[in-house]
Amino acid sequence: MHADVTEPATRTPSGPATRTRILTAANELFYAHGIRATSADRIIEQVGITKVTFYRHFRTKSELVVAYLEQQAAAERAWMQSVRRKGDAVGSLRALATDIGAASCRPGFRGCAFINAAAEYADPGDPVRVAVAAHRRWMLDEFAGIAAEAGVDDVDSAARQLMILRDGAMVNGYLGEASSVADALGAAFASVVTTAAPGPSVNGSP
Repeated sequence: MHADVTEPATRTPSGPATRTRILTAANELFYAHGIRATSADRIIEQVGITKVTFYRHFRTKSELVVAYLEQQAAAERAWMQSVRRKGDAVGSLRALATDIGAASCRPGFRGCAFINAAAEYADPGDPVRVAVAAHRRWMLDEFAGIAAEAGVDDVDSAARQLMILRDGAMVNGYLGEASSVADALGAAFASVVTTAAPGPSVNGSP
């Protein structure tokens, strides 16, 4: 029952700590069960707070969803940047492929959080879709940077191909093994940047 309108006198959670607990619960429930299927009441119950406290931190569920996606985005950006090997495009892509293969075959994996969120929110102007689009633009730029390091002629086209391969691998992870997904993705990634890179001219000049 959630009729309480004030926190019990014995509980004085700090603001940042309570916000973190709400986001932690939302992260778990949104990803495992879906965003629309997870009510604010369910999150409130799991965290063990009142509605007043919840809405003090997040005025709407949509605001919480955006915060959840921003947290996911920060983690994915940190990961992608940590495995980048500056000056070694193929090495960067193989490292990304290895980690994507491992993640996509892990128990509890439910696909890309951003693709899942986009599937639940049809309106491209919704704040949730705006957050999804912002992160995917960042990812596309990151892939473009790798393609540029490889010296490909059409960086934008290569980046889009790399993004499509990444998305497909995350879906395919449900059906395959980590090593097979990583190997196939790594080979596909490498093919994009090596076949798109300009080769020597017919007379042997660069």
